[in-house]
Amino acid sequence: MDIFNVLTAIGGLSLFLFGMNIMGQALERRAGSQLRALLEKLTSGKIAGLLTGIGITAVIQSSSATTVMVVGFVNSGLMTLKQAINIIMGANIGTTITAWILSLAGIDSGNLFVKLLKPASFTPVLALIGIILYMFCKSAKKKDSGMILLGFATLMFGMETMSGAVSGLRDVPTFQQMFILFKNPIMGVLAGAVLTALIQSSSASVGILQTLAVTGQVSYGAAIPIIMGQNIGTCVTAMISSVGANKNAKRAALVHLSFNIIGTVVWLTVFCLLRTIFYPVFLDDPSSRLGIAVAHSVFNVLCTVLMLPLSGLLERLVIVLVPDTRQPEVFAELDERLFATPSIALERCHAVAADMAETAAVSLKEALAALRNLSPDLAASIREKEDKTDHCEDILGTYLVNLSTRQISEADSREAAKLLKMLSDFERIADHAVNILESAEELRDKGLRLTSAAERELSVISAAIHDILDLSLVAFLQNDMVCAAKVEPLKQVINQLKEQLRTRHILRLQKGDCTIDAGFAWLDLLTNLERTADHCSNIAGCVIDADHDNLNLHQSLRDVRSGSEDFQTQYAEYRRKYSFPAFNRKDRPC
Repeated sequence: MDIFNVLTAIGGLSLFLFGMNIMGQALERRAGSQLRALLEKLTSGKIAGLLTGIGITAVIQSSSATTVMVVGFVNSGLMTLKQAINIIMGANIGTTITAWILSLAGIDSGNLFVKLLKPASFTPVLALIGIILYMFCKSAKKKDSGMILLGFATLMFGMETMSGAVSGLRDVPTFQQMFILFKNPIMGVLAGAVLTALIQSSSASVGILQTLAVTGQVSYGAAIPIIMGQNIGTCVTAMISSVGANKNAKRAALVHLSFNIIGTVVWLTVFCLLRTIFYPVFLDDPSSRLGIAVAHSVFNVLCTVLMLPLSGLLERLVIVLVPDTRQPEVFAELDERLFATPSIALERCHAVAADMAETAAVSLKEALAALRNLSPDLAASIREKEDKTDHCEDILGTYLVNLSTRQISEADSREAAKLLKMLSDFERIADHAVNILESAEELRDKGLRLTSAAERELSVISAAIHDILDLSLVAFLQNDMVCAAKVEPLKQVINQLKEQLRTRHILRLQKGDCTIDAGFAWLDLLTNLERTADHCSNIAGCVIDADHDNLNLHQSLRDVRSGSEDFQTQYAEYRRKYSFPAFNRKDRPC
């Protein structure tokens, strides 16, 4: 084996790892909605969780990726630790499918049908289909499907290249001595763990072992301990991903490590006892790609059979290793680990935005209550809610922008754009709540009171604001087009109420019924209430835009107002509902 074989082997290894990486990423994107559906159906049952882990990992071809996602789910509160344990166990079985696919490269027969099963026969066709889908299709799903096929073709080509380059190692004495050394089970486990930790993929390291098997120097006695060590090495990715996560996420990552270490220790002990007592003849036989795939599957199934009944004990073990702290942890609603499954990441964004919207609406209602009965606790609550909405806008806006830069589906992209447009409206409603609170504090501190007429007028416009807040909130939370359509006519009535109340205030000033200082506070109140209604209109408009796949908010609102019989009916109804004696009934919506 010369330098050119070494370079060829390096090139083949690089292509193999690259192909596996891009195929896994494309599979994760393509299967995003299916993963979300699986998660929604997930129960706390052991078998359901186990099958979910097998299914997800078989789809995305990586137990490391599945475990990292599970850590993210636990960190975001989407999954309990008990559910995570069952899925992690299933992931170890699901990852064995990769070794079975790679073992197809070892098929050797003169039969035409059997030859067609060899990856070298069908991967060129897959590569052709993949490049056509990737280059000539506009649909993101079809492009991802093309990337899956191209990734698979690349990894199989890299494996074939690597196999051809290392085949000459069968005659190298040093290589032979190295695998004689690995017949020591402890050395084999360490070698498998280190290799897998370096490349952070047990599927890839098993593929490399299958490639080395073509030299004929890798016996089953050496291969089996290496396979056991690979299960431990793959835990590195999850452990790294848990850094900075909450305690339950750390426990989920530790479950993965504990499960594999305990399984390896138990079955390595059994393996050593069997080898010492019986020493099966096959342990000295050269391993094959198919034999390694079988050994990989059998070992992972045995580990699961051993640990599944003990999942409760495993849960208690990691709770002891990562104990509860006296200091409460900050709940991480948004986790970048969820970027691996954009649809689920977007679901968490919607949950945070919903909490932000409800917080803003409650703060505005509390501010209106403070105008009648101001207390220190109520003022603190309003300001606390405004701080919360500010924080939500910062973290959610940044998260959505980062998510949008990733390859996500068109539907997810539209949903992300809708949420981004609404964030500032939610935040501004909370700001107006603080402004109204400050007006109430100004009236109290200066010893001012609104006239009885102004208080009656305030009750009318406050009721309209309560109504428009509820309508816009339901429209957003439930994607309710009926409620969304009612917001704009009510906003027009609120705009007219505001102008009407300004006029009535001026008349009171002229009669000397109201002081100038109280008048300034009154005008500030009207301005903040009107702007609150404007933000509610924007929220409802975004809901309508998203339903019509349109991002032109102003055009949507014009369409709602222009010539719509429903709009005129709702407008007339709200005028009757929110009126008082001097209301000008000839007014029309602007």
